Amino acid sequence: MGDIPLWTQLRTSDQDAAAGVVAALEQIVAAIRKRCRRARIIVRADSGFCREEIMAWCERQRPVVYYCLGLAKNSVLIDRLQPALAQARARRCLTAAPSARAFAQFEYQTCKSWSRARQVIGKAEVMAAGDNPRFIVTNLPAGGFKNDDERSRFSPARLYEELYCGRGEMENVLKQQTLDLEADRMSTHYLASNQLRLWFSTLAYLLLERARTLGLCGTELARATVGSVRLKLLKVAAQVTVSVRRIYVQLSSAYPLRELFALCHRRLMALGSSSG
Repeated sequence: MGDIPLWTQLRTSDQDAAAGVVAALEQIVAAIRKRCRRARIIVRADSGFCREEIMAWCERQRPVVYYCLGLAKNSVLIDRLQPALAQARARRCLTAAPSARAFAQFEYQTCKSWSRARQVIGKAEVMAAGDNPRFIVTNLPAGGFKNDDERSRFSPARLYEELYCGRGEMENVLKQQTLDLEADRMSTHYLASNQLRLWFSTLAYLLLERARTLGLCGTELARATVGSVRLKLLKVAAQVTVSVRRIYVQLSSAYPLRELFALCHRRLMALGSSSG
């Protein structure tokens, strides 16, 4: 959800990628609804999470929970997308563009794994290298929600390009934990201790994320990765002097971001005083 991780769980590799997701969603949705009773929640994920149990659970939670999930392509789906692919080929020929897209929306049901027909959106993309069809399945209303200011936000093109493809930014957030905070490091032979380390990494990310959002808003580090925030704001040489009553932390006057550090410090200290 934005820049905030909601669930951190280390699992063994001998199970499906979507195993345990419904149990996690039950707790996440309950926690969100406890604080935001009127919130609508959209579960967005790639095709590894397109499972009957997840979609059926979301459908039972309507009008609170909706889903927008990637759907692996197959011959039936590609056949249903042929008119849109033909339209995209014609558009590419007319415009001489390197690629062209068209979208189709239709109902689809698998032979065995799905309990009901569901709404599928297909992206028919034609490029110089060939066709690039992609599919998503969703239960979001095509005409938007009743009180939406913009009722077209769930139209096929926008739903795919803006909502579904927007999950790429979420992947960047996960990479920050992995690359900058070593969330993927397995230090022991035991699942429980490695899970604890993963929680520590997530807590470190949350602390840095709050420092970035609340302390560095409007500055050059407002959208920096947590690795950059740690490197430029926290990994700074200082002289520490301890007396009976105080601990002095003296930064070098040559520190190039000293004004930014002082601004972040003032903002975070103000938060502490206001909460008291």
